[in-house]
Amino acid sequence: MTTDTSVLYFIFNREYWFKNYNFALKSAGPEVEALHRKFGTVFDIKRYALHDGPGIRVTVHFKGCPLSCWWCHNPESQYFGPQLLYRRERCVACGMCAPACPKGAISTEGGAMSTDSGVCDGCGACSEVCPSEARVTCGARMSASEVMKSILKERIFFEQSGGGVTLSGGEPMAQPEFVMELLGECRKHGIHTALDTCGFVDAESLLDTVPFTDLYLYDIKHMDPEKHKKYTGVDNDVILSNLSQLGGRGAVINVRVPFVPGVNTDEENLRATAAFVSGVRGVVGLNLLPYHSAAEDKHDRWSMEFRLRGTCAPAEASLRRAVEVMESQGIRAITGG
Repeated sequence: MTTDTSVLYFIFNREYWFKNYNFALKSAGPEVEALHRKFGTVFDIKRYALHDGPGIRVTVHFKGCPLSCWWCHNPESQYFGPQLLYRRERCVACGMCAPACPKGAISTEGGAMSTDSGVCDGCGACSEVCPSEARVTCGARMSASEVMKSILKERIFFEQSGGGVTLSGGEPMAQPEFVMELLGECRKHGIHTALDTCGFVDAESLLDTVPFTDLYLYDIKHMDPEKHKKYTGVDNDVILSNLSQLGGRGAVINVRVPFVPGVNTDEENLRATAAFVSGVRGVVGLNLLPYHSAAEDKHDRWSMEFRLRGTCAPAEASLRRAVEVMESQGIRAITGG
């Protein structure tokens, strides 16, 4: 797939992208900047979500993430922008995609469909005609009003269950202006808001969300900066600093820790996590999120590299021990979302 070289640069230099996000937008010119800030890139709007905050919720999944976690359960969310994804096992080789491609990038080889990645520009024309959904365009540019239209359809469920809207990812704060617009609209309608973040975001932009956010779902992946960088692509200095600053601004925070065997389940990391979180104001609880094989399945589905192949779900005993460590520091900890 042909991709603009500047996009590729940001994909493979995530820390540079994070530090230079606003500069890059301004450098692109006022028209591009205004267009970017008016629209957001969303890859899913999940209705009747039960694990992304209190009550029944709508979870808006933003496209793009500055991290590349080895266990990522939404690997299709990492790329910053719409992209064409291909599920080979679903392809029935009907051939409808080939004439639909305006670039002529698709052909038949040995009874199967083949795409020339050097010609394909990811326009998505082939996915629109694919009857088996083997070709899927992941991500779409949407306005805040379009997203709010979907949200307001579910309002009766919010009111009956004490639910609301969760902005998730990818990383929603990779699109901070769009996040602010959606949070503001939800406030106008009296809808409970939650922001699910990895924390590797611009501090000022994150703190700007505090008056409009009822609950933060804040990830801590690892306390060791080198191991954090190994398993996510970035170190954790910004993440831990931002968490402390949120607490200082009076935010209500629920910390979430992905519990991945062989990565962050050792006693030393658990104790370090508990010690740090116990010192952050505003933390109302901590969720240990057990690793499961859905991550591996999703990477296989989209033909993406998976670096934790063969990793099993954590044992119940290790989860119980982790809860004990957290509770020993006065943290209310539970297993699961």
